[in-house]
Amino acid sequence: MRINEDLAKPVIVHSTKLDWVPSPAAGVDRRMLYRVGGEVARATSIVRYAPGSAFPRHVHSGGEEILVLEGTFEDEHGDYPAGSYFRNPPGTSHIPASKNGCTIFVRLWQYREGDGTQIVRHPGEGESVPLREGVEAARVLFDDGKERVSIENWLPGSTVSVENHRGLEFLVLSGGLAAGGEQLEPQSWGRLPAGKALEAMTGPEGAEIWIKDAPLQHPDVLQLP
Repeated sequence: MRINEDLAKPVIVHSTKLDWVPSPAAGVDRRMLYRVGGEVARATSIVRYAPGSAFPRHVHSGGEEILVLEGTFEDEHGDYPAGSYFRNPPGTSHIPASKNGCTIFVRLWQYREGDGTQIVRHPGEGESVPLREGVEAARVLFDDGKERVSIENWLPGSTVSVENHRGLEFLVLSGGLAAGGEQLEPQSWGRLPAGKALEAMTGPEGAEIWIKDAPLQHPDVLQLP
């Protein structure tokens, strides 16, 4: 399966307009934003857990990166309410579930060789950083020099420009904005190749946005089996 596999092209996906696709686990469905591969795939998805659903224990051979969007995501290590961000590097395992249901943003098989950092950021955690014009708050969730992951709150009615030297991926968490000739709403996702800045104008509510500044595929990305 190949979905938005051409990393040289800008892409914007309004995920709420996509159909839910069942996963192998009952009650766990996906909206596929980017995918190369079959059930084991290099993939970026919005995943919905119905109340009481669970996924069998599995090992993250290619690593997993998660941002909880709605509800509370759970595993045997703890509970992660909306706003939680964590990275499970290659070799880790867990039994994901949700007692009351949740929606998460997930990136799979996009780790590079040697990246073994495991972190958990609870809602509101992260290092504050200097603000660009049009931004009222920003915090870095992860930065190891190879990639930088942050959440920013953009002021209402503002023009915001995000430079792009390595590649950008972003997800609107709340509010709305205009970018690339399109109106983006919560759970709209975008990806821009290096050299193409993100130029946006926020709506009357402003916007909260998750941003990854990194090569769209690391040169030493882990290879799929």
